[in-house]
Amino acid sequence: MQPASKSNNYHYNKNLRHYANELRHNMTKAEACLWKYVLRAGQLHGYKFRRQRPVLSYIADFMCPGLMLIIEVDGITHLNEGVVKKDEIRQKLLEEIGFTVLRFNDDEVLNDIRNVERALGAYVEEYELKNNGK
Repeated sequence: MQPASKSNNYHYNKNLRHYANELRHNMTKAEACLWKYVLRAGQLHGYKFRRQRPVLSYIADFMCPGLMLIIEVDGITHLNEGVVKKDEIRQKLLEEIGFTVLRFNDDEVLNDIRNVERALGAYVEEYELKNNGK
């Protein structure tokens, strides 16, 4: 499959637009906190994130085209063996088109958001070092 890029709108799937909009209006508490305190309005090193972004046949919790990054916030349902397998397949496909997928669970976001922010900041710094050095 073709790598995700601006020219193919990062594999945006317009058929999932309605469902993504519903999810955007009904974010989990952890997603809402991550959005409000870390990702919204360029708070993370000036990078813009999109919430509930349709990519391929999936809806990513958060996507940043500038970093080629997808952030997933996993709730308790992601502990189910069947869901874990689906998550692995989804992550593999997203990585094949060029995204890095970072996963955090609800507890991490709700109880230690500063550590989640540090981890994301470290990713950004590493990304910038790698890509500005080319």
